[in-house]
Amino acid sequence: MCRRSTANPPQASPSAAKARRLAPFGVYGECATGHGVHGKSTSSRGVAGFSDTFQGVYGHSESQAGVVGESETMHAVFGNAKGPTGSGLYGTNSAAGDTGAGGYGENPGGDGVVGTGRRGVVGVSDDFRGVSGHSTTNAGVFGESQDFDGVFGQSHNLKAAGVSGHNPGGLAGYFDGNVVVNGDIQCPGADVAELFEVVGELSAESGCVVVLAGEDQVRVSDAPYDRRVAGVVSGAGSYRAALVLDSETGADRIPLALSGKVWCNVDADAAPVAVGDLLTTSPTPGHAMRAGDPARAFGAVIGKALRGLPSGRGLLPVLVALGARPRVSRKTRPGDGSR
Repeated sequence: MCRRSTANPPQASPSAAKARRLAPFGVYGECATGHGVHGKSTSSRGVAGFSDTFQGVYGHSESQAGVVGESETMHAVFGNAKGPTGSGLYGTNSAAGDTGAGGYGENPGGDGVVGTGRRGVVGVSDDFRGVSGHSTTNAGVFGESQDFDGVFGQSHNLKAAGVSGHNPGGLAGYFDGNVVVNGDIQCPGADVAELFEVVGELSAESGCVVVLAGEDQVRVSDAPYDRRVAGVVSGAGSYRAALVLDSETGADRIPLALSGKVWCNVDADAAPVAVGDLLTTSPTPGHAMRAGDPARAFGAVIGKALRGLPSGRGLLPVLVALGARPRVSRKTRPGDGSR
């Protein structure tokens, strides 16, 4: 049989006795198999708790939920705060370490948590993420708006980003539509490149000089002063492409530097290369050389050397300048680079 007392509850169990010593009870109920306290009303609250300085209703359990609410047609738990700094529902977790959650919502067929207000959902953290989203097979965080930005980010630190994406070795950002930038774009890469298909027997490695071989096709260069010169394959040395055009990918497509700085294979056996020298194709496959003959170099210039090479072969940093016109000088240095 269940017992109810409104004054002095019996010494039913050590836990009940301990609770009674900690605080007095206006109502005390205990039952081994049913509800300790049960209230029912057909038109108002089944159970109501009031307090001037503490919680109106308090629930505690050693191994289950402290308070459970259930409803057939309405909210299982409903909270209403009338103070400007309070919350309709408030949850906290006092467990030590980075474990547990102050609030948790679960709905296998719908939304786990829904917020409605001036800001639907607000997350605040002093030293970690204010709001975090995770999904195994879909978007971790999704934003949608009828009349404004789907996702809007703002940072008050001049060295931080309003929106930041990270994916080591993969795409950090993807845009399906037009992009407008009202400011500068900063890229760590050194050149602007475009993808071309490589044909021919020789492999076009990074740093190789290539020439046009057809529509959207290039091959490794192998002749001096070749006016079909297309540029240098991007990616050699410490320079990487900052922007790659023509996103059609394929096993035999390589990024060809169109402008900017690129490391280039250079052959200085026929003539030494100095800083500022114009470079053109050479008989050495995939290598550039100094353009010592201005007449032959017209239309065959790759760019300008940014470092010297007195002899031999090696990688040199080059400022790509396709179409640069060499000046005809009355006095030229020995060696025109031809063989």
